Amino acid sequence: MSGPLAGVRIVELGVWVAGPAAGGIAADWGADVIKVEAPAGDPMRRMLAVTGGGGADLPSPPFDLDNRGKRSIVLELDTEEGRAAMQRLLSTADVFLTNLRPDAVDRLGLGPETLRAAFPRLIYASVTGYGREGPEPWRAGYDVGAFWARSGLAALAVPPDDPQPIFRGGVGDHITAITTLSGILAALLQRQTTGEGTLVETSLLRTGIYTLGWDFGIRMRLGKLADTAPRTKQTNPMVNVYRAADGKWFWLLGVEADRLWPKLLAAIDRKQWGDDERFRSARDRRHNCEAIIAELDALFAAKPRDEWTALFDEYDVWWAPVNTADDVIADPQAIAAGAFVDVPAAAGADAHRAVNTPVRFASHVDAPTRGVPALGEHTEEILRELP
Repeated sequence: MSGPLAGVRIVELGVWVAGPAAGGIAADWGADVIKVEAPAGDPMRRMLAVTGGGGADLPSPPFDLDNRGKRSIVLELDTEEGRAAMQRLLSTADVFLTNLRPDAVDRLGLGPETLRAAFPRLIYASVTGYGREGPEPWRAGYDVGAFWARSGLAALAVPPDDPQPIFRGGVGDHITAITTLSGILAALLQRQTTGEGTLVETSLLRTGIYTLGWDFGIRMRLGKLADTAPRTKQTNPMVNVYRAADGKWFWLLGVEADRLWPKLLAAIDRKQWGDDERFRSARDRRHNCEAIIAELDALFAAKPRDEWTALFDEYDVWWAPVNTADDVIADPQAIAAGAFVDVPAAAGADAHRAVNTPVRFASHVDAPTRGVPALGEHTEEILRELP
């Protein structure tokens, strides 16, 4: 394996997304990630069947994304033989990564106190829904529960009393995975100085609250919290979403409202609005936001998006398209940014085009060197390597 994490061994005991996704990024970056699975395998291997979306024989692209590049070993951890093999495996590891609930790993004899006493250099990375302490560390989280709903994100995503939008799968998990891996990397650096491992702990709840940190900071320090307004009442109409004549949406990105307002007026040929007392300053537009948004809605409905965005570029108006999934996959800028990658064929999945991990290193090829493992594919290989 090549990459910045070549030579690092991570033993992963994880299911579903947040833990395995952290291991998946590490594998893309060159780590030897050994995925320990029960005989039935990670349920994400059968995601579409488990969630009612199709038969068990269908591929699971979400599993493939978060588990390519790993080696899979099947161990029955409820047996003496399986537990002994796990201990031998951990003796070779730099990191133990798990997103099983604290009570579950404790029952298996794999809690942080136990393992760190046995392996002082081991970095123990624990991903949970709600943290390891407090009244509810045992509660099932998933990203929709812990990251989205309980963190406050869902409530603040819509105006008061509106139903929350349905959360796209894996979003909070993947943000938490990146957070987890950053903690692992910091602990590896610390070990170079101290010679000792440590417990690295992340949770979906804490990561969700941090993600919403601007709002919580204002609330806790100033006692204020802005309501989430509908788009027709956005207090800065220069940062809002609009629909063109062809039905395509776009965002204006005029955060510095007064500086960028004249550019927008030039692009839409409405310079006279600059003398309208309702619209002269950002403060004026804030108090008259519904009026200006209504004017812009009517104006933008007169031409297709491409015509407007060509004018925006001509007059240096900042904007972004609201892309569909197919738009994103075909977006030349996303492709150039390295957002997609070709995954080689392996026992667990055919060769396929997939989403890339989010960081590029100039020092190695930006592509996985190993595909998706089949369940238990590397069991004998790994056992032969162990002391």
